[in-house]
Amino acid sequence: MSKQKTVFYCQNCGYQTSKWLGKCPSCEKWNSFVEEVVKTDDKHAYSKNVSAKETVEAHPIQEVAYSTEIRLNACNGELNRVLGGGIVPGSLILIGGEPGIGKSTLMLQVALNINAKVLYVSGEESSQQIKMRADRLTIKNPACYIATETSTQNIFQLAEQVTPEVIIIDSIQTLHTEIIDSSAGSISQIKECAAEFQRYAKLTGVPVFLIGHITKDGAIAGPKILEHMVDTVLQFEGDRNYGYRILRSSKNRFGSTSELGIYEMQNSGLREVSNPSEILISQKDQLLSGTSIASTLEGMRPMLIEIQALVSSSVYGTPQRSSTGFDLRRLNMLLAVLEKRCGFRLGAKDVFLNIAGGIRVDDPAIDLAVVSAILSSNADIPVDAKICFAAEVGLTGEIRPVNRIENRISEAGKLGFEKIFISKYNLKGLDIQKYNIDIVPASTVENVFSRLFG
Repeated sequence: MSKQKTVFYCQNCGYQTSKWLGKCPSCEKWNSFVEEVVKTDDKHAYSKNVSAKETVEAHPIQEVAYSTEIRLNACNGELNRVLGGGIVPGSLILIGGEPGIGKSTLMLQVALNINAKVLYVSGEESSQQIKMRADRLTIKNPACYIATETSTQNIFQLAEQVTPEVIIIDSIQTLHTEIIDSSAGSISQIKECAAEFQRYAKLTGVPVFLIGHITKDGAIAGPKILEHMVDTVLQFEGDRNYGYRILRSSKNRFGSTSELGIYEMQNSGLREVSNPSEILISQKDQLLSGTSIASTLEGMRPMLIEIQALVSSSVYGTPQRSSTGFDLRRLNMLLAVLEKRCGFRLGAKDVFLNIAGGIRVDDPAIDLAVVSAILSSNADIPVDAKICFAAEVGLTGEIRPVNRIENRISEAGKLGFEKIFISKYNLKGLDIQKYNIDIVPASTVENVFSRLFG
């Protein structure tokens, strides 16, 4: 006979307690506990017989031998980059994102293009709906099996029949297991379903992708322990008003979390963007004042972005300050530096700033490009389209060095830029001769202004 017990879970963080509490001691949320009935069985949904006579031994770390894992090629360069070189056998990967951002499309594309047998299980769409999307994406993998199921016990039976090399679950919030006597999507169901797939992945060596919903705060829905259980957590994000999507890694046990992948949403699916600068730098026929190009880093990936600024006389008494994709407080700081240290009278003028492409950048290395765009618009003199910038501006008006300047310079030279302004303090240990771009060191904002506009 199975035993039943009642457990209270915090809906916000997943904290578990045997009695109801008004305030969660973990996340300090009020009135967040719900009661759920947990049915405890001695047997899990997926387990293998382990002999009780097996002995466990500890070995010195020097004697531990390991073999290099052969990663499975996802046939998707951007996904391979974010995962650290491919899919690790036996890994559990969680991918989250806003509704309609393209999570299911991305995973279906992987299932249709990968050179492996795939079991794609959906609890949200019918097989006919998945087939309609697959026809639009063009089917290339004949070994892609589609199933519509929400019970983990039935999914494991399907896996034994199909013997897949990759399993994709869409989504973890729709699954339920008979071990837990609660509705699908509850904290206890999500936790136990994820634990079952974790056991399955580790025992069979089959990698499992779990698609997860997110809350209104942007966090993955469910208990926080879900992110601790999986090996990799991917965030798929983007702006619906723009076609690009960004795939980030917030946790990766088998690679770096600094990599990111960029896609462009098209009618035929998601297109990999190997050169992000092509969608972040607008094409124009003539030079216009108020624009400049900055060499920035997104994680470990260098890219060039376009900064647009508009400076005009203030019609009202209080000048307006507005920025899109850039920190407004940092913009006010740079304007104060130009006013106080450099003598530019911008206190009575409206200043509007925009980063083209709709992305948001927090890299301080774009400071000099922001300043150049503002000064260009103020003087109504365009900046040469073959010039880019990579430096931080300090409160005293000096040009400060930035990290990984070699990658920034190489990316600018690769895209055909002829000149890049950097801090003179970045020249230490830098071999200028190996770059096919003219490197211009600068120490102050006045120095940059005189070289740009004379």
